[in-house]
Parts: sequence; structure tokens; C-alpha cells
Amino acid sequence: MMMNLFSTFDPTTNFNLSLNWLSIILVFIFLPSMFWLIPSRWNFLWINIIITLHKEFKILINSPFKGSTLIFISLFSMILFNNFLGLFPYIFTSSSHLTMTLTMSLPLWLSFMLYGWINNTIHMFAHLVPQGSPSILMPFMVCIETISNIIRPGTLAVRLTANMIAGHLLLTLLGNTGNSLTIFTINFLIFTQILLLILESAVAIIQSYVFSVLSTLYSSEVIYEYT
Repeated sequence: MMMNLFSTFDPTTNFNLSLNWLSIILVFIFLPSMFWLIPSRWNFLWINIIITLHKEFKILINSPFKGSTLIFISLFSMILFNNFLGLFPYIFTSSSHLTMTLTMSLPLWLSFMLYGWINNTIHMFAHLVPQGSPSILMPFMVCIETISNIIRPGTLAVRLTANMIAGHLLLTLLGNTGNSLTIFTINFLIFTQILLLILESAVAIIQSYVFSVLSTLYSSEVIYEYT
């Protein structure tokens, strides 16, 4: 039972091939219509979302470099599309795997750390000891801040993966009980599944927003001295 349940999250389930990862590029099916079709309400809605995110990320980063919000808006868009595509039947949820989430969080964190320690070493050392810490606790604060800094890419990746897997597992567990239910309970089950699907849609938006905002905050700590 458990092997069959978790096999739905296995990228090599079908024919021992990893073609399921091609679901990542399905997003490009929806993008080209913006360039050759008359702009619709959906296009205007997406443009307004991007503009809103740009204004918010610009305030959070407070960076003198132009275009610094583009990478975080692209990150938000990629995670959002993959989360939503995973809610459709027979589409592989790539964002529920650490392979993909770590691939996004680890290079970002490494680039922030390299940039900060090379160009802003004094600030990076000062950031290890919070302001106002007692002298006797400073060695412990350095250890705590160092550990919390090291596990940041892992927490980003696990947070997104765990939230996406939890909802899909709950939907799968409830759906597998449908064969042994009566007509009344099946109707109740369908209603519950619809509510869970709405909840998963909200989680898909929230988790993509949280991932991009936390990445933005991590970058703002590195370039603090330059603002």
C-alpha cells in the first residue's frame, strides 16, 4: 500500500524513464500566446501581478542594481506554474521533489554567500553576532547564526517540497477510499476533495510567494552595506 502510494511521487514510475521531468517545460505552452494573441484579461492580470511583485521585491532588496528583481519574479513564476500544473491529473509535480527545489535554492544561497564574503566581508562577520548580544553569549550566537545560515537552502527546499507532498498525499489517501464507500459518503468525499483542491491551489500560490520572498530577504542581507 505505502509503496504504491509513494510511487506517485517517483519520477521514474512509468516505463523506467524520467520523461516526467518534461512537465517543467509545459509552462512554455502557455507563454507564447502573450506575444501573438490580442491581450486578454488573463494577460492583464498576470502583468499586474508582475508589477506588484516588482514593487514589493524592490522595497525588500533595496538594491542599487537595476533588474535585481527579475530573477525573483522569474523564480516565483516558475514555481507557481509547476505547482498549478501538478494539480492536473496525469501531470508530474516536479516541485514536490528535493531534486528540483534544492536546484533552485542552493545556487541562489551559494551566490549570495560568495558575493557577500568576497565584497562585504566585515558586514558578513558582523551579521554573525546580533546587535545587543551579551558578551558571554557571543560565541554561542556565532554558532547559532552560522548553523541557521548554512541550513537556509535546505529549509527553503524542504518547505516547498513538504507542503506540496502533504496535499497530494491527502488527496491520494482520500481518493483510494472511494471504492468501499456508499453513495452518500462518496458525495461527501467528492465535496471534501473539491475543498482540498481549492486549498492546494492556495498553497501553490503561497509557497511560491514564500520561496521568492525569503530568497529576496536573504539577498538583501548580503547587499545591505551597498544601499
